[in-house]
Amino acid sequence: MSTVTPFLMFQGQAEKAMNAYVSLIEGSEIKRITRYGPNEAGPEGSVMQATFSLKGQEIMCIDSNIEHAFTFTPSFSLFIACDTEQELDKLYAGLSKDGKELMPLGDYGFSKKFGWLVDRFGVSWQLNLPHD
Repeated sequence: MSTVTPFLMFQGQAEKAMNAYVSLIEGSEIKRITRYGPNEAGPEGSVMQATFSLKGQEIMCIDSNIEHAFTFTPSFSLFIACDTEQELDKLYAGLSKDGKELMPLGDYGFSKKFGWLVDRFGVSWQLNLPHD
């Protein structure tokens, strides 16, 4: 075993989500996208499988060609330890747009500032500004 990679299953929004994430987090990029072609299992042009990197952490994703009765749960989240309050505030604003706050930005005692949200794609994020 060489690595363990987080894997996100979307229902038609994988590429939009990847583009949003890499535009908000410096040092991030879409590494590879394989798309469904004509007469394949998924809608033509949708994401069969993709890999993107957020600050060096690789994440795989797909657009499921099968409808599921489930989606993401906040029990699994992407955790980001921010370097500055400005960085945390920018990420929180960008990720929470059209999303849902689970824990609004605040001081909960375990760090300088913390917020937990679900973005517009259904992915859960914890943003933290640790004590020095």
